[in-house]
Amino acid sequence: MSDLDLARSPAIRRLADWDHQQLQSLAAEYGTPLYVTDLERVKANYRRFSAAFPDAHVMYAAKAHTGRSVLEALLSVGADIECAAGGELKRSVDAGADPNTLQYTAVNPPAHDLDYAVDLAEEAPGLTITIGATDTLDRLAERDYDGRVAIRINPGIGTGHHEKVATGNDAKFGIPYEQVPEVADRVREEFELVGLHSHAGSGVLTDDLEDHCMAIERVGELARRVGGVEFVDIGGGFGVPYHEDEPPLDLEQTAEMVREAVGEIDAQLKLEPGRYIVADAGLILTTVNTIKETPTATVVGVDASLATLIRPAMFGSYHPMQNVSAPDRETEPVTVGGPVCTSADVFATDRPIARPERNDILAIGNAGSYGYELASQFHSQPRPAEVALEDGTSRVVRRRETLEDVTRVEQ
Repeated sequence: MSDLDLARSPAIRRLADWDHQQLQSLAAEYGTPLYVTDLERVKANYRRFSAAFPDAHVMYAAKAHTGRSVLEALLSVGADIECAAGGELKRSVDAGADPNTLQYTAVNPPAHDLDYAVDLAEEAPGLTITIGATDTLDRLAERDYDGRVAIRINPGIGTGHHEKVATGNDAKFGIPYEQVPEVADRVREEFELVGLHSHAGSGVLTDDLEDHCMAIERVGELARRVGGVEFVDIGGGFGVPYHEDEPPLDLEQTAEMVREAVGEIDAQLKLEPGRYIVADAGLILTTVNTIKETPTATVVGVDASLATLIRPAMFGSYHPMQNVSAPDRETEPVTVGGPVCTSADVFATDRPIARPERNDILAIGNAGSYGYELASQFHSQPRPAEVALEDGTSRVVRRRETLEDVTRVEQ
């Protein structure tokens, strides 16, 4: 992407920026609920982020969206991939990634995941395994692994949009800060120590940058203390604004603050954006099936549910929402919920939306990150289809599940 193209690519794509007529056509053609992913936007986001960090190695954190079409799109523009599970390693390889370029950052990895990673590394010695507990070193040694290892640091500082994603001060994640030099000595004796890794949290916006950079500063200090590593990976966590009135990250300012926080290191700087790359590249289309007037609220029932998008129920997350069938109707505060039998199955409460009517199509924005990844079959609901937009065309990249799919694995 040229400098001119980057300048034309906005830092954030708001829900209002999508073509509403196209969205109506997609809902009519493919049905709802429906995930829509714009692969051109995915690639543009990666290029913009990489341009802000020209001296860094920018990987994509696959857990944000592991769809094969997304991985293939990112590989096509030169992205490498960071994986947090064995299944993500498998998906990346299937999408065409060179396993020598993969980084496996596991948290309490199950045995079958470690087995898969070690087996993969036998054929691809460039693969890096990041450990967050000394037990994992024991388990790797039991598997006769002596290859590339990075140490995940717990910097003692957590940031992000919710306490459940502030990993930097959660004991579950990483080696305690003061123990890292001793662990590094052990790794050097038994394996090939290639890097240090840390991830302070997720959904970081401008107000969180100061704390985020404090965590990064600690990682830089430890890198200089440990020395002799190939890379220092400060993770991802860079957020996008979900509320319409929130400004996007100033990437140039963010990059400057990050470089200053890391300081002088004799190693390659790595970053792992996930949410920033895919969040605003995806949305959900859902059909209104019920309008219920009550003394306290107008309740709008839709065919999507927390099984389609669990973030509002799980994190209390705000997702923008618009009526793409009739955007010019007078707005009215409504409560929008799905068909799951729990009060948590609500996407919005008292939200001003162009007054919905039955069979209208609503769009739920910023669903490209941790949307389909967290979809489930709760209430025995088949998972939705996903279509990808690229080069002016649409195609199904995940078919809609059927009721037969829901019970297929049962015996």
